[in-house]
Amino acid sequence: MTTSRREFIHTSAGAAGALGLATMAPWLAACNQTESGSTPEPTPDPMRILILGGTGFIGPHQVRYALERGHTLTLFNRGRTNPELFPDIEQLRGDRDNDLTTLEGREWDVVIDNSASIPRWVRQSAQLLKDAADRYLFVSSISAFADFSQPGMDETAPVATIDDPTIEEVTGETYGALKALCEEEARTAFGDRALIVRPGLIVGPGDPTDRFTYWPVRVHRGGEVLAPGDPTDPVQVIDARDLTAWMVRMLEGGESGTYNATGQPTGIGAFLEEIRTGVESDATFTFVPTGFLEEQEVRPWVDMPVWVPPAEDMAGFGSVSIAAALGKGLEFRPLDDIAQDTLEWFRTLPEERQSSLRFGIDPEREVEVLAAWKEAQAAG
Repeated sequence: MTTSRREFIHTSAGAAGALGLATMAPWLAACNQTESGSTPEPTPDPMRILILGGTGFIGPHQVRYALERGHTLTLFNRGRTNPELFPDIEQLRGDRDNDLTTLEGREWDVVIDNSASIPRWVRQSAQLLKDAADRYLFVSSISAFADFSQPGMDETAPVATIDDPTIEEVTGETYGALKALCEEEARTAFGDRALIVRPGLIVGPGDPTDRFTYWPVRVHRGGEVLAPGDPTDPVQVIDARDLTAWMVRMLEGGESGTYNATGQPTGIGAFLEEIRTGVESDATFTFVPTGFLEEQEVRPWVDMPVWVPPAEDMAGFGSVSIAAALGKGLEFRPLDDIAQDTLEWFRTLPEERQSSLRFGIDPEREVEVLAAWKEAQAAG
């Protein structure tokens, strides 16, 4: 089964931006509070941190952890996404597209840019702030790579390019190249004071896309579960809490440079087993080969989220090297804990939302595909 880069990037880039976050409010409200017993020791040198964004998916985790570490935060955004969050934190209103006025004449120690996928946005903010902050962290994506044909690719692998760098329409064809250009804008303004982080699939409580959430929800339901490909096919995910905590620690340590930041490669079989443990399910897994799934028009990443067949131009998608980030202290909580936490969060959402997962195969269609696979096996 061939999953083109365009098809993959399209579903990756478009999902989070197109989905409303209103149903996340019950969980996001908890981000105004510190988890009991979880507060790390304050850092010796608290920083003044400006976050561009801060109230979407990864932002609340980032804010909470930074507060627990003793830092002072300012959030800059339009005030449209979860504006009720963090009432005790300074909030500057503006627009990345055309209004940075409230940032003028201010100083911070570091800037975290969570919200840009258009190079002009990064150019405008980074150039404005290059003398107003010591460092600039830009949250990019492994989608910035030119392709995923080589397993184990590291930060030196070629990045995607685009014929017309002035294009600002974010699509499956442009997203990766635009992210790469965003990285360059951050480096141009801040030089060796720029920190570029390239996450892979970010998961955990609060994820509005259901790309990972499908699996804890489906496995918890039990019964025979359609599982894709070969159990050894590699997948990589990173919990938003682990990612954001590491980014804050990187800033505390004065780090710069470019880092891939996704999870340790894990076979899809072990991945599903850990999820089963986490959600305490009696589900069984029936692995169906890639070729048969293709015949049945079962789509990787969409109908079978997280998983992409490790072949052709996507051979290395599930095994991107994170050696550099590991060397700088990137750590991961157990996958079974992530699955349990994600399921618990998802079950706080309205019933209507729970009944309409945004990724994953339809239950009736799953039954049909499993029956067809058994019939094919019986026929020899």
